[in-house]
Amino acid sequence: MFRGHSNVNPLIWERPLGGNSLKRERKEQMDQQRPSTHPMVDVWRGPICESRHDGFAVICSAKGEIIEGWGDLDTVILPRSSVKMIQALPLVTSGAADAFGLSVEQLALSCASHQGAPIHTTRVLSWLNGLGLSQEDLICGPQRPWDTDTLQAQIKADEGKCKVHNNCSGKHCGFLTLTKHLGAGPDYVDPSHPVQRAALEAFETVTGETSPGYGIDGCSAPNFATTVRGLGRAMGYFSGAREDGDTMERAAFRLAKAMRTHPDLVAGEGRACTELMRAAGGKATIKTGAEGVFTAILPEQGLGIALKIADGATRASECAIAALLVKLGALDANDPMVKKRLNPEVPNFAGINTGEIKTAPGFPV
Repeated sequence: MFRGHSNVNPLIWERPLGGNSLKRERKEQMDQQRPSTHPMVDVWRGPICESRHDGFAVICSAKGEIIEGWGDLDTVILPRSSVKMIQALPLVTSGAADAFGLSVEQLALSCASHQGAPIHTTRVLSWLNGLGLSQEDLICGPQRPWDTDTLQAQIKADEGKCKVHNNCSGKHCGFLTLTKHLGAGPDYVDPSHPVQRAALEAFETVTGETSPGYGIDGCSAPNFATTVRGLGRAMGYFSGAREDGDTMERAAFRLAKAMRTHPDLVAGEGRACTELMRAAGGKATIKTGAEGVFTAILPEQGLGIALKIADGATRASECAIAALLVKLGALDANDPMVKKRLNPEVPNFAGINTGEIKTAPGFPV
């Protein structure tokens, strides 16, 4: 079942390894032919709907079949961190993970957008030490931790930013592990580097599409583009991956299971990915991405979900993914951690509730 149109997105990307750009003559078309979205989340203040967030979403089977869709599923998007489990596939399929004896915790951390809390950074430092490397070998860039206690401690100690606290440092430890395994050069985020070529090959395999291009992510690695449909197909692939399957399936199975086993390492306390995976009780692997993207893998049902909020709002993407997972029976709408995202109040500075956030009529039913 589809809502919205399925016209090809006029956004055209070039794909040379040295970079990508929008063709100038297509940019005007893009402004005139916006892809069709579907209303997803409303923000109410009293009796007035003050804001509405539209977007795209798809539920796919393990075979890549579309079960249900909202909006133009051929819209090209950057999935951002929602595909870290895909970027980590070569770490496992290459044999690097086993050669270096990586633990389940390290596999989860390789797929993480973590808070930079001690539970994350001590493991990152230990991983680097095991590789004979230091944080100077990370190319993700320095970042302040998102973990409040850690941030306050840094400020009091007058400490600056560091790369270990970068939310992508676990993923980059995975890149460095694969780099050492392949005997490749240190610039592992270069799109022409063997690590990123392997990531692109895995990405195109599970999405079932040729990526039209990429953007440079916040951590400096290339983020390969795909359609909403392709992203959903990839999550469907992960949902059907078997422990006794082929090399790619076994890798997908291990990574998704590692994330479900250690939701605290995938994000952190107070974060949607961690709290919703805990609420799901092992029924779902859930991963956010910047600019309103979410993915989910439901292995028991053999279903995958991809979601993109058009305006990039996190409050809307968290509400929408919670609603889809409730619809599919993976989450209980009455669970406090689910309600926190599905139907949060809108308090003012005095603590008075002024309204609520909830799904728009017609979504996701």
